[in-house]
Amino acid sequence: MVGIAFAATICHTAATDAPEAPTSVATADQVKALIRSHADGDDTRFYAVAIQVAAQAARSGHGKFSQELRELVDQVKARSKAFEPSRGPKPVPLAQPRGELAGLLTACYPKTLLADMALPDLLRSRLERVLLEQRERGRLREHGFSPIRKLLLVGPPGTGKTMTASALAGELGLPLFSIQLDGLITKYMGETAAKLRLVFDAIQSTRGVYLFDEFDALGVERSSTNDVGEIRRVLNSFLQFLEQDDSDSIVLGATNHVGLLDRALFRRFDAVLEYSLPSEEVATHVMRGRLALLDTSNIEWPVAAKAADGLSHAEIAMACEQAAKNAILDNTTVVRAAGLVTAFKERHGTHA
Repeated sequence: MVGIAFAATICHTAATDAPEAPTSVATADQVKALIRSHADGDDTRFYAVAIQVAAQAARSGHGKFSQELRELVDQVKARSKAFEPSRGPKPVPLAQPRGELAGLLTACYPKTLLADMALPDLLRSRLERVLLEQRERGRLREHGFSPIRKLLLVGPPGTGKTMTASALAGELGLPLFSIQLDGLITKYMGETAAKLRLVFDAIQSTRGVYLFDEFDALGVERSSTNDVGEIRRVLNSFLQFLEQDDSDSIVLGATNHVGLLDRALFRRFDAVLEYSLPSEEVATHVMRGRLALLDTSNIEWPVAAKAADGLSHAEIAMACEQAAKNAILDNTTVVRAAGLVTAFKERHGTHA
């Protein structure tokens, strides 16, 4: 088994090179992901998390250990290909949507894991609970209970709602289907209802993670002054389909404008998850992750986090990428604190 061989090799490296090896290079989430992927026989995910550990070691100043860990991953991959049959996960077969569904859904297999996300502890804990119930859904149903599977994700743009859909799919080895609302909603009520039925038939027949992004387009308050009756009927159809859905799929609604949503929607979801702009701690996590392969030794993270205050996770990541590219184009691997702060100021400027 790749996991056992790999773990044994890591232990050998730590024993023979104790001065360089860090005492703790993996987060709790990464350790759990390593163990889970080993138990599932998911070599691909195991390697991905191991590389994350190597990146974390690099940004903690343990460059030699990081390089050795990456080399170990390459060695074990080669050995696995030579001597072992493929033992990756057996994901749900991904049939690309055809016919009318092709204009309503896009499909992919994300590799994102929950450990890849910078999240506050409470939100991470709630997502871990969703994953636990999904993995143990058989046992729950044996006792008459259903797992959490209908989630409403609310919060500002760029705070991780769409990435959450990818992480849930990646963790569970499920396809991610994104519903194209512009293709779903037409000026004719009958057509929209028929398209909604097609989508929910797919939800029933093919287990996956189904994301209704920009959900407020469907869930607008029924008393809205802009409502001429048509959107009310669309919403009523959606509520009916959602309530009747008893599939094994995970259904996600994501919105940037929770205030626009009809109150009736909230009762149809098993949980409402709230996303917010990152705290200084989470912002630092995002920055360290995006700049892990570069030299950030001169950056004072609390100062940088204050400069990033008010930006979303996505905006912080983009600013870090800009600062990293600037360093590379200047023929250096050192990211300067001033360059990072300037990138944040430019992102703030887009809000003006």
